[in-house]
Amino acid sequence: MRFSAKFTLALATSSAMLLSGCASTGGTGNSLPAAGFVGDGAQVSDNYLIGALDELTVFVWRNPELGARVQVRPDGRITTPLITDMVAVGKTPAQLAEDIRVILAEYIQDPLVSVMVDRPQGTFSQQIRIVGATERPAAIPYRANMTLLDAMIAVGGLSEFAAGDRARLIRVDRESGQQRQYDLRIASLLRRGDVRANVRLEPGDVIIIPESMF
Repeated sequence: MRFSAKFTLALATSSAMLLSGCASTGGTGNSLPAAGFVGDGAQVSDNYLIGALDELTVFVWRNPELGARVQVRPDGRITTPLITDMVAVGKTPAQLAEDIRVILAEYIQDPLVSVMVDRPQGTFSQQIRIVGATERPAAIPYRANMTLLDAMIAVGGLSEFAAGDRARLIRVDRESGQQRQYDLRIASLLRRGDVRANVRLEPGDVIIIPESMF
């Protein structure tokens, strides 16, 4: 996954501040309900919003020359045949397809447009960010029914000196807009197979893993 130098620096700075706070305090006393290792149903998440660096396929029925495979630029825009600098970030694929259709209707009759996301990155509000003592700190796209175990597999697990059972999850409450912290027991999950330590994640969650002081 590619990030700009400014984003990497900002993420590292904020992570250091958050990790410092985690290391200096005890547990929050807040916990999340356990989630199974296997999804408990075919649940779907909110509509996917296109993010910067997403790779898209734009298909125009009966007019393949007007379609394209494009990557959303860091400024959030795309360019396709006959269309220059259209904003893509923050739209669902269906919304982007409709915007493209409106413009193409000026050139061809009744265009049918579809947009497919080939390699999703997602907006920051839809990513799971994992920082601190892990093998590969990263921001990964959220997917429906994602759990803590899924996220840790994606970043290669804990580092050698991680204090996994002192990790925190930062989540913004959608209704109040307030930030809340929850205790995580990642070492218990990964190293001892404690199924009760596996919790369900939500888009925008930040997982902070401190290093052990010993």
